[in-house]
Amino acid sequence: MSTMITADLVDLDLSAATKEAAARSLAERMAALGRVTDLDGFLADVAAREAQMPTGLDGGIGIPHCRSAHVTEPTLAFGRSAAGIDFGAPDGPADLIFLIAAPAGADDAHLTILSSLARQLMDEEFTAALRAATSPAETAALIAGEELPASAPESAPEAEVAEAAPFRIVAVTSCPTGIAHTYMAAEALEKAGREAGVELVVETQGSAGFTRLDPAAVAAADGVIFAHDVPVREKERFAGKPTVDVGVKAGINRPAELIAEVRGRAERGGTTVAAAPTPVEKAGEPAEGYGTKLRKWLMSGVSYMVPFVAAGGLLIALGFALGGYDIDKAPSVAEHFAWGQLDSWAALMFQIGGLAFAFLVPVLAGYIAYGMADRPGLVPGFVGGSIALTIDAGFLGGLAAGLLAGGTVLAIQRVRVPAALRGIMPVVVIPLLSSIAVGFLMFLVVGKPIASLQSALTEWLSGLSGANAVILGVILGLMMCFDLGGPLNKVAYAFAVGGLATPNEGSLKVMAAVMAAGMVPPLAMALATAVRGRLFTRTERENGKAAWVLGASFITEGAIPFAAADPLRVIPAAMAGGAVTGALSMAFECTLRAPHGGVFVIPLIGNPFLYLLAIAAGVLVSAGLVILLKSARKSPAGTDGAADRTEAGAAVTVAA
Repeated sequence: MSTMITADLVDLDLSAATKEAAARSLAERMAALGRVTDLDGFLADVAAREAQMPTGLDGGIGIPHCRSAHVTEPTLAFGRSAAGIDFGAPDGPADLIFLIAAPAGADDAHLTILSSLARQLMDEEFTAALRAATSPAETAALIAGEELPASAPESAPEAEVAEAAPFRIVAVTSCPTGIAHTYMAAEALEKAGREAGVELVVETQGSAGFTRLDPAAVAAADGVIFAHDVPVREKERFAGKPTVDVGVKAGINRPAELIAEVRGRAERGGTTVAAAPTPVEKAGEPAEGYGTKLRKWLMSGVSYMVPFVAAGGLLIALGFALGGYDIDKAPSVAEHFAWGQLDSWAALMFQIGGLAFAFLVPVLAGYIAYGMADRPGLVPGFVGGSIALTIDAGFLGGLAAGLLAGGTVLAIQRVRVPAALRGIMPVVVIPLLSSIAVGFLMFLVVGKPIASLQSALTEWLSGLSGANAVILGVILGLMMCFDLGGPLNKVAYAFAVGGLATPNEGSLKVMAAVMAAGMVPPLAMALATAVRGRLFTRTERENGKAAWVLGASFITEGAIPFAAADPLRVIPAAMAGGAVTGALSMAFECTLRAPHGGVFVIPLIGNPFLYLLAIAAGVLVSAGLVILLKSARKSPAGTDGAADRTEAGAAVTVAA
């Protein structure tokens, strides 16, 4: 630890008024020592982490932290504020601020040391000593562990209490970064466990890896606490045990309540808390509305479906490119394959791709159910998705099957069962009963109406022309560019891919418009940084070079760094260009048989030259607009560079 913090990295009179200013002040000390290579890039990473979840903790502590490519070695800077700085803690401002900087590829040893500091912050004697320190050298030595205050021995009372109250709890803690909150929650739970007289063992699933709980400890546990903001790894180990499932901050702020809650749940014979967030829901708060949860469930299915789309769709496209559009009539390669004939290889690519594409609807349904009900939802979800294909309910049928499967599993899980049956519930009982229920509903109740709706949608797309097609192109373009790979982008993309399952002239036009619009934002940002580089920070100019390739490959997320730094200018500009491209692509009647690939599948595009013209027009509109908007906000000559950097670093928090 002594190499991570020195007296030069300590400020006992931190005068910053905001958390952004505090991070900048401490980061400047790191940069002065050569431990941060790009101050603005590092601060953007800190702000992006802060936007995920506030880093303020009860007791007057703020721990802004991140892993960044702009950090050369693990470093810790400390500031003490007399006035206090708001880091979002429930009990008010923080006076002890730790800025933790870890390289993008930090090794386990350094991350373990940082996690040790996180645990120390839960010790009141340690924080009291920091508040009483009189010099930077003394403070640095204290943090480095050279003058740690002695703690009262607790092992004897713990042993005595364990004998008197042998209630056993196992816990898992984790957070998005896995550097600080993970270990603070573990320390808080362990301390509360000692005070409550229970045996509590914690598995920390942090960036330094994790050591699995002893299977014997899990088997003997009377209850389980999950304090996490990312999915718990190997969660099935805890099946059937009374469980409290909360965010990692709850593990830090109210560990005693969690212990009391899991004890009460065990006494009542319950299992998992009914309102506990599932792995996909963990991105939000447990009290969020049903609409938000529904969006996350659907996003779960789409995110798992996309790799099948990319692999299967590109293989189909390759088959068409090598063998022409009649390759779909080729016999099975298992029965007829000529090694020296190009058509046979084309048929092989097409048929492999077709099989991969056939998984789209079952995977969509299965992982929607997974987002709702975790692993028990997979079996009925996949079964329902397969039925949707069988009855020609298509993409819409997959959505319905996934929601039905997840809802059915959640309903079954709420039924109280004898303790002897809990172990087989997720393996036998839930898959059996939920598959029967979902199969009945899909075959006999909702499947046929959805199939009729899917058929009507296909016919509507096939008949799109003129103004209707252009309007749809504008809408799809706006959706693709609004959140740059987020939910609206994925909905538009999933709509287009769903049409490829039953291709016709209309669905191929939709796929072309969606891909063209999705290429616009990163290409536009790349062009803008090349034309007017002084409007962008050095980091953004470097990102602009990569954005050329990302945009050409149809990776809309290449524009995210620009939107994060300046959302109010970049996002409207991107949407304007996307709308132009979507409209022109539809007006030019461009078609696309591949669901991905960018400029690399141009040979598979109908009217390719007009298609490229539509993309170029949108890129010019977006680049011109973002340059205009950024130029309008410029400071007087001579101050633009510093102003840009300051605003870019601060705007990340607003964007996220």
